[in-house]
Amino acid sequence: MTFKVMDGSLGKDLGRLLFAAVAIVMVPGAAPVRAFAAPARQPMDITGYVITADIDPGANHLAAVADVTLTANEDLTTATFELNNGLNITKLTDKTGAALTSDRVTQNSTVRVTLPSSIAKGTTTTFHFEYSGTLTGTDTSPVEGIKLAAVADPVTILLYPGRWFPMVGLYTDRFTAEMHVRVPSDYTVVGSGVPGKKADGAKTEYSFTWSKPGFPGSLVAGKFLPPVHGGMNNISVYTTEKHKAGASEFAALAGRQFEFLTGVFGQPESGRINLVEIPDDSVSASWGPEMAMIAGNRIGDKNAQRLLANTLSHQWWGSEVSPSTLNDAWITNGMSRYGELMYLEDSAGKNAFQAAITDVSAGALAYDTEPLTTLGRLDPFSPQFQSMTLEKGAMVFHMLRWEMGDETFKNFLKAVLSQYTDKGIRTSDLEKIAEAQSHKQLTAFFAQWLDGTGAPAFTNKYSVYRLGSNKGFRTNGSISEDLDLFKMPIELRIETDGKTETRRVDVSGTDSPYTVETFGRPRRIQIDPEGWILKSTPDLAVRVAVLRGQQLVAQGDLTGALGEYQKALDANKASSLAAYRIGEVFFMQRNYQSAANSFRDALRGDGDPKWTEVWSHIHLGYIFDVTGQRERAVNEYRLAIQTNDNTQGALNEARARMQAPYKRERAED
Repeated sequence: MTFKVMDGSLGKDLGRLLFAAVAIVMVPGAAPVRAFAAPARQPMDITGYVITADIDPGANHLAAVADVTLTANEDLTTATFELNNGLNITKLTDKTGAALTSDRVTQNSTVRVTLPSSIAKGTTTTFHFEYSGTLTGTDTSPVEGIKLAAVADPVTILLYPGRWFPMVGLYTDRFTAEMHVRVPSDYTVVGSGVPGKKADGAKTEYSFTWSKPGFPGSLVAGKFLPPVHGGMNNISVYTTEKHKAGASEFAALAGRQFEFLTGVFGQPESGRINLVEIPDDSVSASWGPEMAMIAGNRIGDKNAQRLLANTLSHQWWGSEVSPSTLNDAWITNGMSRYGELMYLEDSAGKNAFQAAITDVSAGALAYDTEPLTTLGRLDPFSPQFQSMTLEKGAMVFHMLRWEMGDETFKNFLKAVLSQYTDKGIRTSDLEKIAEAQSHKQLTAFFAQWLDGTGAPAFTNKYSVYRLGSNKGFRTNGSISEDLDLFKMPIELRIETDGKTETRRVDVSGTDSPYTVETFGRPRRIQIDPEGWILKSTPDLAVRVAVLRGQQLVAQGDLTGALGEYQKALDANKASSLAAYRIGEVFFMQRNYQSAANSFRDALRGDGDPKWTEVWSHIHLGYIFDVTGQRERAVNEYRLAIQTNDNTQGALNEARARMQAPYKRERAED
């Protein structure tokens, strides 16, 4: 049994999601990842590939030939490609067949090709690569610690971010692709496009063609069972024997989500979706045209609904429309996250949606030190880039929805997709469409949320006056906040001794007066009760500090993490979440008494989030087990079961530990 950390919203799934971010529920977990930052504009664009690859899972070996067609965006004397460090070039020629020389830069998985004569700006040419190598996982990955390309049995992954072919412009350089892949005859290959298939002795060759400019760069090969459709003709789920149990239900869920997203965004480029299993130790999810690649242990997992919705949203936001540069990645990352949240709102209701918005707001503010439109210089897999483009990007769309209204917002999204199909979009392009669709002047909105940092902290002062017998009451108030340039409409909820009323108040600058007349006497006035605005609050300060602490835990900085968790406790001494996280750190340090004290504090705290109760009991059970107090451990597991809270499989874990005590493995020593 391995110690299970209850992970947080900026966790392993977020850092590993490859622009297909996972659901934030203040429960799943995190390993920060680093990759080199791409320049805002590439010296060249790759427009097309013809690739033939031979996969040998038994030897973990890939051999490939790639004809790469490119167009120079400037005069080129060298050409630099990104290529997985596990692959060695054995032959490289230009379009005439003349040999070219290349140098490896292993620090950032690149190959620099020296050109015998310059390629003039605007010229299109083709390079011929032959290369091969052993791909086993993270050792050669262009993203530290993350398995993106691995030739293995029973599942081989060749994901686009794994740079298994020469490429440029991660998620910004659109291309077409013709791919031919030879695998052992008991393997099936899933890619973008309708596959061709022919037997070739002991091997089978699969062929895929994607003729629209996009990102058809991922292939998954495995010993997959025949695809399951779950009653959905357009959905196919490919799994190994190990994960087949959840396939049919997962297909049905994907069908419902795809139908909902189509209603919101309009028809996708393709109505076909292949959901395909990838290894559990790879990424939680990735995507390509017609492809949603999901970790096997998440297929059929009821907690994976948001992960799947997010991944499917990338069929529109990422595949159909892509960021022109990484400075524009907030558009597709943020809208895929928000598509996930809109599905949650539709399927689980308003309360679940608002709870998720609170968590997303915390993620939006966790690293809010640079404007969204300047993030292209950061590593695209760094916690800051991921947090900002995913969470703050989602909140920008959430606030736009409030500004525009639901119907106008949906029309705006469809206009973006229709005008930029198969193209890259810049932030300035999106701003123009937003103003055209809403008939609003949104300069102040975008200046605040895209070109600025920080969020307002609202205060409300008001006085109530009776208007006369049976004439009601007038409230004169003022909304104050700390951002001088802030300008947005804000909702007020006025709770009276009669009915509750709402008003929309335009807030501009640091002090905005308002007057409201109601029949009943106002008893309480709330600012933004529905959570439409990204704002600073004491509760959010706790969540932000906890998120930062979780990132430090993932980086191995337990001392720094304790400091962040203590900040959360300083903001709210009753925070069950902060106390729980401190308990986790002490447990990892084998400081069992301090861990037990913290888990007890979590149980005595504010109970937010609710799952801290069940998992505090379970961790107390762990502590009693490892300190030889089995009877007390069983009692804690029993208390955990009595909560009837199965968040992250808590009840299953408690029942299992009732039968067999928790033990720490030597691997953790």
